[in-house]
Amino acid sequence: MSGKSSPERPSAEVFSALSDPIRWSIITQAAQVDELACITLESTLPVAKPTISYHVKILQNAGLITTRKAGRNYYYSLRRDVVRDLADSLWQLAPTPRPVPGPQDGPVSASRRKKRPDAAAISALARQRALADIEEAAVLTW
Repeated sequence: MSGKSSPERPSAEVFSALSDPIRWSIITQAAQVDELACITLESTLPVAKPTISYHVKILQNAGLITTRKAGRNYYYSLRRDVVRDLADSLWQLAPTPRPVPGPQDGPVSASRRKKRPDAAAISALARQRALADIEEAAVLTW
């Protein structure tokens, strides 16, 4: 089985990688920055360096992170495209209206959200055009 997920069918390897609390912590820390230094993980995780390497390898094999080496230092980046594809796959299982994001990734305050058009006030064509301009975001909780 390939370590990469696709929008049509996320691999069980991705879900397995996300199911561990240490790996979830690595993913959430990587989501907050462009690159996450390994030394940061050594100070924020309650495990030894070899255990960090073990968990990072699982996340890499699942396609969730990339690694860059600079000298003796390692830096990890979240593959946001893979996370988006996974979220899209989950939304296809139980489609419902999604929250509307702001101009950048991350949570958006209610005052900055775009309002969905009133379905009764506009035609179906105008509604489709308006909805096409709205990007969709997902918040997943396990």
